[in-house]
Amino acid sequence: MAVTDEAIEKIKGMIVSGALRPGDRLPKESELAAELGLSRNSLREAVRALSLIRILDVRQGDGTYVTSLDPQLLLEALSFVVDFHRDDTVLEFLAVRRILEPAATAMAASRISEQQLDALSAQLDKLGEAPSVEELVACDLDFHRGIVQSSGNSVLCSLLDGLSGPTTRARIWRGLTQEDAVSRTLREHRAILAALHDRDAEAARSWATVHIASVEQWLRASL
Repeated sequence: MAVTDEAIEKIKGMIVSGALRPGDRLPKESELAAELGLSRNSLREAVRALSLIRILDVRQGDGTYVTSLDPQLLLEALSFVVDFHRDDTVLEFLAVRRILEPAATAMAASRISEQQLDALSAQLDKLGEAPSVEELVACDLDFHRGIVQSSGNSVLCSLLDGLSGPTTRARIWRGLTQEDAVSRTLREHRAILAALHDRDAEAARSWATVHIASVEQWLRASL
């Protein structure tokens, strides 16, 4: 095991065991290096690596702290990595989204508030019947994010947020090239919203599946 990897594992062990908790300040570099049996250089590299993936927060002049370890914060790294996808893997990202998002939409059916439903409805009304592709895709992202947030599962919400990059590009391609893509998307949004209004989890799940599968089907035929 590389020295830096060993240092990362030792700091991780302290956090997992509870020796370091969210918000805790790490001991001074010299003290921590001695405690863990590490060189200060390897410890410094480990801290740098863990700060990049939001495990640690290095505050200039104040020290190094364990972050909140909130799932949304930790999964920011996923979004960064996903941005390096190749175009030929977009179908795989869509397949993952087709598994996760309908489940989140079904969960939201019993939890979403009337105020949230009204906000989603107003959002669709504001968009109108003939939006540009860019307006539609931006609305699509906000619409689904609002529903997924209502599922009450922050991990699921963060995962789907992280997957939005590659699938956004696919939706723009589709909107620019498929004749009825805009009108179909608007109809599917209304159907999902109606199912949520009815508190019908299975109908919400089904319409969310149809919505994602239609993009997937188009892309498969276009590649």
